[in-house]
Amino acid sequence: MLLPALMPCCRLRGVRSINSRYRFLVIDIDGTLLGKDGTISAEDKDALARVNDLSIRIAVSTGRVVAASRKIISQLALDGYHIFFDGALVANPKTGEEVYVEPIERQLVREVVEYRHQQQIDLDLYSSARFFVERETWATDIRRQFFGLRPIVCDFSEIWPKERIIKGTLPVSSAEEMSKADSFRQHFRDSLSFSVTQTPAYPDVYFINIVAPGVSKGKALEVLASYLSIPLAEVVAIGDGANDISLLAKAGLAIAMENAVDELKEVADYVTPDVEHSGVAQAINKFLL
Repeated sequence: MLLPALMPCCRLRGVRSINSRYRFLVIDIDGTLLGKDGTISAEDKDALARVNDLSIRIAVSTGRVVAASRKIISQLALDGYHIFFDGALVANPKTGEEVYVEPIERQLVREVVEYRHQQQIDLDLYSSARFFVERETWATDIRRQFFGLRPIVCDFSEIWPKERIIKGTLPVSSAEEMSKADSFRQHFRDSLSFSVTQTPAYPDVYFINIVAPGVSKGKALEVLASYLSIPLAEVVAIGDGANDISLLAKAGLAIAMENAVDELKEVADYVTPDVEHSGVAQAINKFLL
């Protein structure tokens, strides 16, 4: 049961009543399902299992790549389609079927690689199944240990002509790295889209995602909901980061975590307790069960 102090309702945008039937739950991973210890609480697992039992569809919507999401999807016994790469890919990880994909244009990847070489900026590149770096860093250690990703160390000049690159990432943990990342974003501000993401397990680390222009979780949700023939009014979305703003803006019921950025809370219909207090379960119990 939620305590009154933890149940603020930011705004009701003419959404249907609490007792209405929602058919689709879309949920972020880091900072929403995963807290500081990198695990999903028993309460959240139980609530999501009960939602599954009601035949309400559940999809994750994450900035993570497919390989870094598989363990979470498996733990929750989720089938079907999910949103990856901050919205650049909608796919079924079990079958490999892609509903929607928006890779970065090959020539633009070439320009990114050339700029990385000129400015000596650490950069990750991702295809749908592989993770490329040009050298091992503290960031590759995090990718390997926390996200379960194995980097392929290679010369990016050999990658861009033949790989379909869906996302890049600038890892940042220092003022110098942030300065370089800001310069990168300024240089490509008219040709790429960016979002800043974090995971509670590494509160001092930022991952700046790089995707094709126009890519967003909100656009991906529109595509997926249409593909499943589910009206957006029947979608519940839960998130915590700035990259979830477009997602919540499209959903019939928008729920922000208490640990969410202020900008996300502004577009939310409801703010649930933070990830360390199983806010997902409490929101599910209130609106879906």
